[in-house]
Amino acid sequence: MTVAPGLDDMASHPWRPHPYAYGDASLARWLVCGFLCGAIAVLVFHQAALGILHQLGAAQQAPFSRVHTAPWGVPQIWSSAFWGGLWGIALAASLRRLDGPALVASSTIFGAILPTLVAWFVVAPLRGKPMAAGFVPAAMMVGPIVNAAWGLGTGIGLVLFGRPHARPSYRY
Repeated sequence: MTVAPGLDDMASHPWRPHPYAYGDASLARWLVCGFLCGAIAVLVFHQAALGILHQLGAAQQAPFSRVHTAPWGVPQIWSSAFWGGLWGIALAASLRRLDGPALVASSTIFGAILPTLVAWFVVAPLRGKPMAAGFVPAAMMVGPIVNAAWGLGTGIGLVLFGRPHARPSYRY
C-alpha cells in the first residue's frame, strides 16, 4: 500500500509516544522524577507566580508561607511542596507518552485544571472554606494561574530530567 510521503512514518508526528514510555525501569525513573520536579516546581514556579499575584494585589496569601498546617504542624511551604510532588506523580503518569513541547504544553494545561478543581471542590470544603473561592472571579483566577505555573515547571523538569538523553560521543 502506498501512502503519501511522511504519513507512513508516525515518527514525525508531534504527539507520538516517547520510546521510553513503556519500560519498567524507565517508568519508575519517570514517576520519581515526576515527584521531584513537581515538588521543586512548587518552590520555584508556583511560589513565583503567587508572589507576583500577591505584589499585584490579586492574591491575599504571600509566597513561602511558614504558617503551620493541620494536623502535623508542617509549614505551609513544605506541605505545598509535598503535595506538588504527589501531583507531579499524577502528571507524569498521565502524560508519560508525551515529550518535548507537547509535554510542556499539556503539563501546563493539566496544572491549570486538575489541581485547581480539586482545591476548589474537595480541599476548600474540607477546610471549611467556600468552594471555588466563593465564586468571586478575581479570587478564582489565582488558582489556575499558580497551578499552571506549577504545571509549566513540572513539564520543563520532566523534559530535561525525566528520561535518559543520548550522550554525544566525542571522537578525536
